[in-house]
Amino acid sequence: MAEVENQVALPNALSLVNIEGKGRGLVASQPLKGGQVILRDSPILTYSAYPLKRRDQEGDSSYLRYCVQCCKTLGPSGSTASALTCSSCSHSDDASFCSAKCQSLAISLTHSPWACQALRYLRNCYALVDQQPDERQVQARYLVAAYNLAMYSPSTFQTLLSLEGSGTQDVDRNSAMLLNSIISSLPFPEGMSSPTVEMTASLLSKDRCNAFGLMEPFSENGGRTVRAYAIYPHASFFNHDCLPNACRFDYIDSAANGNTDMIIRMIHDVPQGREICLSYFPVNLSYPERQKRLLDDYGFSCICDRCKVEANWSHQDDEGEDETMEEDEGEMESDGENDEVEDEGNDDFPHAYFFVRFVCDKENCAGTLAPLPPLDGNPRDIMECNVCGNLKREVF
Repeated sequence: MAEVENQVALPNALSLVNIEGKGRGLVASQPLKGGQVILRDSPILTYSAYPLKRRDQEGDSSYLRYCVQCCKTLGPSGSTASALTCSSCSHSDDASFCSAKCQSLAISLTHSPWACQALRYLRNCYALVDQQPDERQVQARYLVAAYNLAMYSPSTFQTLLSLEGSGTQDVDRNSAMLLNSIISSLPFPEGMSSPTVEMTASLLSKDRCNAFGLMEPFSENGGRTVRAYAIYPHASFFNHDCLPNACRFDYIDSAANGNTDMIIRMIHDVPQGREICLSYFPVNLSYPERQKRLLDDYGFSCICDRCKVEANWSHQDDEGEDETMEEDEGEMESDGENDEVEDEGNDDFPHAYFFVRFVCDKENCAGTLAPLPPLDGNPRDIMECNVCGNLKREVF
């Protein structure tokens, strides 16, 4: 592994390196402990996960429940009755804010007069709103946010362009051409030329390879969906593993400041030099489900240790993995030490121990558990779920 230069300074705990077969990735530059916070990352760009809507359209208005600037839920039950709006587009019900501070920040940065005008234009673009799928409408939102970033923070826009994603190799060129034709028709300010297909394709690939979903609040009924998407300067370098050694926490509706920050905590101890990986989705998905999502959403197939084992299983139905887990989990024992997870001793399902110790058993959750951050340098035996927020004392 060779260390590479990064435009944005990394925390001392991490180094950016070239990893054979993966490209750039993050490794531990020192021994790391379970629960240790190794990164707190603020987004360089956020945008709504909901499709564009015209005022004359009927349908779901769930996108109204969140502040456009900080993505917090509006009001105690998501009501917009007391929410502040943008004076230029309040009639289109597309820009609500939780506070005067968020309103002011948005109008000066993310929901600038140009972005407001561009979104109004796109909402009135019948060819986009009526004829294109929701995914493409969300991509149009992203492109407006990206080009707005280029106008108001050119250096941050360059950071976005430095992230992974190689243009037309990662996205459908026909889609890129269609979106570019729509975006190019926007009223760009004097002195700024309309974007090229190549730039639009490059930005779309940055989004595909690097965007993280900011999720709606957990519900015991399941069906958790994305409220917004965010792209981060550091977190984008974490590679995927189906048995991660770190996981992401965010506190969108509870944090007073920096509520869209991504916090990465270690799940268990790892030595210096070990790659630090996240799982890009819930770890309880079956092998076929994981492979499909990775190929469809990120353009690669996973060959991690877990996938190498499960590739040899029969996947005639989705119940097989859960049944195997249940059988093997009952046989697992632990010596109670918070050491790096060992996969020895069970050739059929060597990672069963991970599911016993680090996967939340709350109904419809399946989040990942990590210890709370060390207190005065001492490890904690309280585990926190990164999906439902449930706390429980570790019993191992």
